[in-house]
Amino acid sequence: MTKKELLRGLPKIDEVLKQESLVVLSEEKGDLMVTEAVRAVIAGLRASILDLSDKKAEEFDASALEIEAVAEAAEAKVLRDEELNLYPLINATGTILHTNLGRAPLCRDAVENVARVSKGYSDLEYNVPKGKRGSRHDLVGDLIAELTGAEDAMVVNNNAAATMIVLATIGAGKEIVVSRGELVEIGGAFRIPDIMRQSGAYLQEVGTSNKTKASDYESAIITKQQAEEAKLNMDPRGGMRFETGALMKVHKSNYDIVGFTEEASLEELVEIGRKYDLPVIFDMGNGLMLDMSAYGLNEPNIPASLATGIDVMLFSGDKLLGGPQAGIIVGKKKYIKAMKKHPLARAMRVDKMTFAALEATLMKYRDPKVALRDIPVLNMISASGEEMRAKAERLADAIKRVNPALSLELVPVEDQIGGGSAPMVRLPGWAVSVKDGMKSADRTERKLRKAEVPVVARINEDRLLLCVRTIAEDELETVAEALRK
Repeated sequence: MTKKELLRGLPKIDEVLKQESLVVLSEEKGDLMVTEAVRAVIAGLRASILDLSDKKAEEFDASALEIEAVAEAAEAKVLRDEELNLYPLINATGTILHTNLGRAPLCRDAVENVARVSKGYSDLEYNVPKGKRGSRHDLVGDLIAELTGAEDAMVVNNNAAATMIVLATIGAGKEIVVSRGELVEIGGAFRIPDIMRQSGAYLQEVGTSNKTKASDYESAIITKQQAEEAKLNMDPRGGMRFETGALMKVHKSNYDIVGFTEEASLEELVEIGRKYDLPVIFDMGNGLMLDMSAYGLNEPNIPASLATGIDVMLFSGDKLLGGPQAGIIVGKKKYIKAMKKHPLARAMRVDKMTFAALEATLMKYRDPKVALRDIPVLNMISASGEEMRAKAERLADAIKRVNPALSLELVPVEDQIGGGSAPMVRLPGWAVSVKDGMKSADRTERKLRKAEVPVVARINEDRLLLCVRTIAEDELETVAEALRK
């Protein structure tokens, strides 16, 4: 056939839409979506024909122009366009707080509460007993205060936002004293100095990258009178100076400095803060609520840190706390109250689904045993090597049942917490090493990612490893099924 004959053979849109399969699909998905799909398929065929040479036109399969074929292609396009970009997958990497995979998985109660609250209306900003407007800031404030010992609390959309609003409220136009060794980058090129600059506060670095003493903080403090004098007489220590607004400590949650090091403790900073009537801010980051040292996790926890007397602390909700993405600010009521009234508070507020997930997660912490059992992140961290080996055996057995041809081996591995938390901690775990004949580990890994429920695995020394610490018990059969073929 010639190009002209092929173009004349293109069906009309109305003719294609009369096909029974598309009539049914239109009732479910809507006329507009189906019509646009048919139009796109026909337009694609027309463009393909126009690009053909005369010789290629003679070889073109004209059956693609038939009404039934066009309808089938349009139906496939509609279904393809309906696929969601955000979908669940299985984390078999052994990294618990995998930032690329959504960080902390929620506990069952949190998931159920999100569904319960989001499917209809809620009391997000309505005080039911009083029958008048309420505040979303009050939803979890009392619960957080109960669990942490703080006077008050506030929730924003992530810890970077928490850092911003804390500094904008307490330090705008003033200096914030921070150790050089704690000027961290918190991911995605967001750095403490940059956030401080955006907040309107001025960074005053003290100490060195590996050693900062309490006396370094005290020496950097500038009173209001000294700041005024510095404006008139350029301070030889660094030019223009501003009044000190606060002392700030940043937990090195995504790196560590070892060797010849020294840093000021929270207790020392609190003592200096009280001496000069300055608030002490602690950017904790990781959000650990319990003492997990028994499981090899020697990180500061929220209640113990607040007990030192610091004024304001901030941390993430979706790291070691095990909840949704959020930035949680706790501390003295006068500071938290000022933050709630700050213009940035509305821009950084969280929605009903975040509050629903956060409250259900926090409820678990009323009993540490319940938290360790029910919050996935804590359960994974506290799982022993023996439990991991037994789990790896169950996974290997499940894989053997669906694909006996695969070569399987149980291997010890070192899992990690990830998510910018506890960088030096390695958790002894187990994985199932999978070998598919002569195929490379890379090829098998790619196929696993193409499964109905994608499986993201680890490759080490050309071995495909399925690390079981981050695979839920009810996901073992799904992982096995992905290896059926």
